[in-house]
Amino acid sequence: MSYFPWLTILVVLPIFAGSSIFFLPHRGNKVFRWYTICICLLELLITTYIFCYHFQLDDPLIQLEEDAKWINVFNFHWRLGIDGLSIGPILLTGFITTLATLAAWPVTRNSRLFYFLMLAMYSGQIGLFSSRDLLLFFIMWELELIPVYLLLSMWGGKKRLYSATKFILYTAGGSIFLLIGVLSMGLYGSNEPTLDFDRLANQSYPVTLEIIFYLGFLIAYAVKSPIIPLHTHTVPDTHGEAHYSTCMLLAGILLKMGAYGLIRINMELLPHAHSIFSPWLVIVGAIQIIYAASTSLGQRNKKKRIAYSLSHMGFTIIGIGSITDMGLNGAVLQILSHGFIGAALFFLVGMSCDRIRLVYLDEMGGISIPMPKIFTMFSSFSMASLALPGMSGFVAELVVFFGLITSPKYLLMPKILITLVMAIGMILTPIYLLSMLRQMFYGYNFFNVLNSNFVDSGPRELFVSICILLPVIGIGIYPDFVLSLSVDKIQAILSNYFHR
Repeated sequence: MSYFPWLTILVVLPIFAGSSIFFLPHRGNKVFRWYTICICLLELLITTYIFCYHFQLDDPLIQLEEDAKWINVFNFHWRLGIDGLSIGPILLTGFITTLATLAAWPVTRNSRLFYFLMLAMYSGQIGLFSSRDLLLFFIMWELELIPVYLLLSMWGGKKRLYSATKFILYTAGGSIFLLIGVLSMGLYGSNEPTLDFDRLANQSYPVTLEIIFYLGFLIAYAVKSPIIPLHTHTVPDTHGEAHYSTCMLLAGILLKMGAYGLIRINMELLPHAHSIFSPWLVIVGAIQIIYAASTSLGQRNKKKRIAYSLSHMGFTIIGIGSITDMGLNGAVLQILSHGFIGAALFFLVGMSCDRIRLVYLDEMGGISIPMPKIFTMFSSFSMASLALPGMSGFVAELVVFFGLITSPKYLLMPKILITLVMAIGMILTPIYLLSMLRQMFYGYNFFNVLNSNFVDSGPRELFVSICILLPVIGIGIYPDFVLSLSVDKIQAILSNYFHR
């Protein structure tokens, strides 16, 4: 047990400091903006401090553990702890949220509430990645819904109410399965209910029951980090309508919560069911890569076209399904890599929409001349997204490829087929991204209109883009920095599969 409650401070600080934003004197939006950014920076500094001074990289066990009784009747505890698997997403959350508050500068309507909701999401995300108790995990999972719903329905586009309602119906529907799974796992078998991850990891279930639990959790995750049949609420609608700073949080962090839960709960606590389901995960991942990339080509709306870059989450699912060291490390790397790249692409798309007031690609053209900086940034992140060597996407997808090929679980023919499908997906990605670049930035459409009021990106936007570009290139050149976080933890998870 650690003596100082570092993690509790991380979880509680944003939402409490955020709720005091309503008591600040109203002297324009500047006060609220700077207040929110200071809170985000403080939180990021504390996270970095914990990571540098209180976190041992080579220790696969849970660190900085906290355990306090919360509700006596249920024997419900406030249990937090981090390990190599959760420190990456926590740092990603801090980084992306800080930049998203900076990106939300143009929001002027009801800005107090807007920034408070962003901070509330921050708390929920950190809480989810550091919780060591199933019910606490579920509570943090639900804490996300209300802020996202309000951010969508109040600051979204034309169809914002429709997409917000659709979002909350889908995610709340998925959460019902999660809650049933959490309660049945907690109440199963023993005399007193236990929701502690460490005790549940040693629990064994009848195979049929384990498969039912696994399916329940899988449905909830499939809705959150959209896995193919259940993706329709998030991808076209939510991302198409939300304000771009909200999109950064959705694409950068929210979609990663599902993949994280898949590793954290399904792989660690339900290993038998996972080894039964893993071939299906690999197949679904391969279908997702092809399907999303080819659907993206048909989108005229540029926000929706970027939203379909969730085809890259297919690599994460394949990595999780490969049950190898390499594959799982690649999946964790892809979670972080796609977090950075997705957030950046949404930021750039939203920013250019603000400038030119057009969303449809066929109405655009020739923007590269009045806006060279936006063009440069957009091109760099498109290259990162289509897995250019030297960028983080390339390393992650390569490691997943190797993981799948070296997996002892599958026969040679299926491996070759899946690899072929993944390769086709990697060819389709450049097609939809580069055709979008061509339609937006080249051509003569705009020269017919006398638009002298195009403004290129200012210092704030350039700062946000470069801040995200640096880790993308950094991970691409030296991926060991990220891999060294999770490698011991992943070996510990996989030792389960080969011992049982």
